Amino acid sequence: MMIASGNALPPPAARRTSLRVLEKLYELLKGLLRARLITVSDSPWASPSVIVLKNNGVDIRLCIDYKRVNAVTTIMEYAMPLVDDLLTDMETYLWFCSRDAASGFWAVMMTERARNVSAFLFALKHFEWRRMPFGLKNAPMIRQRMMDNALWGFVQPKGGWKDYSERMQAAEKDVERNKTGVIEGSARPRSKFEADRESASYPDPVSELVNSS
Repeated sequence: MMIASGNALPPPAARRTSLRVLEKLYELLKGLLRARLITVSDSPWASPSVIVLKNNGVDIRLCIDYKRVNAVTTIMEYAMPLVDDLLTDMETYLWFCSRDAASGFWAVMMTERARNVSAFLFALKHFEWRRMPFGLKNAPMIRQRMMDNALWGFVQPKGGWKDYSERMQAAEKDVERNKTGVIEGSARPRSKFEADRESASYPDPVSELVNSS
């Protein structure tokens, strides 16, 4: 991660955390520490953080404001996939489903220097990431490059990726086969995916998605 500034910016004051989510925040931070995703920091960097409720109105999401860090970060040039290219062979399908690679950024290890820059501040303490967090300017490009390297050999002009996607059955003409195929395909021993059966739900037809927009 290339930083244009030689010195860390002055750390901002910690933002207030609502008392009603303070206990949940404490448990969340304990879990991140236990999983070795974050660690206590003495970095001169300190980005402010806020807590927001997830859509279910119960769970919380940790959001870090990396605006100051991103302002002095040199952008990494990397070709991101074009949606039009990804959809080229999908015009015959009526049903689609999406996979959410849970916490995908956390698969990327941080260098010592990047850890210092990723430091964030709460009223409870000062932490830094051991794994790549969401919010850093170059995180999507780093993640995409890692995925491209991992899938090299499937992504090829002669149908390697198409064969893989058909085997995983990510898009089917029948909605029942769609849901079953995703769960069973994700559980294949060599796929290195593990499906969350409880989270699997019926996808909406394309026409319904269009009409709702």
